[in-house]
Amino acid sequence: MDSQHNLESGAVQQNREYAAPERRWAWVEIDREAIRHNLKRFRKLLGPDVKMLAVVKADGYGHGAVEVARVALATGATILGVSSVDEGIELRRADIAAPVLILTEPPIEAIPLILQHQLIPSIYNMEFALALGEMADAQGRVSPYHLKVDTGMNRVGVHHSDAGDFLRSISFHRGLELQGVFTHFATSDDVATYEFQRQLERFEQALAVIRYMGVNPGIIHAANTAAAIRYRQARYNMVRLGLGIYGLHPSEVTRQLIDLRPAMSVHARISFLKPVPVGEGVSYSYTYRSPGNVLIATLPIGYGDGLARMLSNQMDVLIDGRRLPQVGTICMDMMMVEINQRSSALKPRVSVQLGDEAIIVGASGDESISLDDMARTLGTINYELACRFGLRLDRVFVD
Repeated sequence: MDSQHNLESGAVQQNREYAAPERRWAWVEIDREAIRHNLKRFRKLLGPDVKMLAVVKADGYGHGAVEVARVALATGATILGVSSVDEGIELRRADIAAPVLILTEPPIEAIPLILQHQLIPSIYNMEFALALGEMADAQGRVSPYHLKVDTGMNRVGVHHSDAGDFLRSISFHRGLELQGVFTHFATSDDVATYEFQRQLERFEQALAVIRYMGVNPGIIHAANTAAAIRYRQARYNMVRLGLGIYGLHPSEVTRQLIDLRPAMSVHARISFLKPVPVGEGVSYSYTYRSPGNVLIATLPIGYGDGLARMLSNQMDVLIDGRRLPQVGTICMDMMMVEINQRSSALKPRVSVQLGDEAIIVGASGDESISLDDMARTLGTINYELACRFGLRLDRVFVD
């Protein structure tokens, strides 16, 4: 009997769901309350008549598309934006029934999945539009779509001067229903406004032609996060909120205009501690050598988790409210931190032990390290870094 009980207890223990920080001492925390706060700030800024589309592409910019979608929909967003059919299907499989707009036109081969999962495609190629209409009509359906108008991004979309003719060519099809018209700004986060104004004028001209044809453009949306914050005239009846939902600013020009709280923080625990004698090298190529009187703390997080290797010897981490330098070459799965064992009246020695938590992105005490700080060092944007950290690290959602 005791033997059987022990076997059953072992099975229960093996099947127990371990939290992310127990499986590996490195994880990302996503603060749901920060996402709610950000959406509420946008609602206050936009007023009650402008809809909010929550962009959850790229797995919610690394924050977790499904969970962000649920929080966003519960906090005032009415439609979700993704970049691919697969991302839309992921939301549907999580029992999210809200409208889902695919922000780029999918391949024709994906049309059966679009109809099956009731996704809304963007359209800007005649061949795709007619194929969608034919297949929808064959199933006795009408497929809603949004027309993407290129006003100067020169990436995808129907040229602004051709929007009316394009709609005229497909408007006969009973399998298609125009639900919205949109464009995308290339410079809405720039200090200079000339190019933005030119795109806006082109979009207005395209809308005027569409209305002159007697076609209702439906939901009109042009503003991304930066434009939604800066330009009232670009809000129309919906804005697409991506970066702002996650508490990140698209540029310095928006920082003083709205209060946003970063939702992502990155954490790790010390997995190994070792005193390294003076002159000894640490990590690949010995890009750092010990000055003596230091402990080297290893954290189980590296460039495989999104921590750029180019940050080697150029970043800090936070432990117990103190900034400590990362040293040596960042590895795929690990990074090292120098903990100086000297002390003075003004700078007491940092006392650490195995399992102590380090903050790679986030706040500890009066100190903080942001994705913006890292992005400036790397010469990139905070969007990219947020997506990187979502690739392999487990996510823990907190309120």
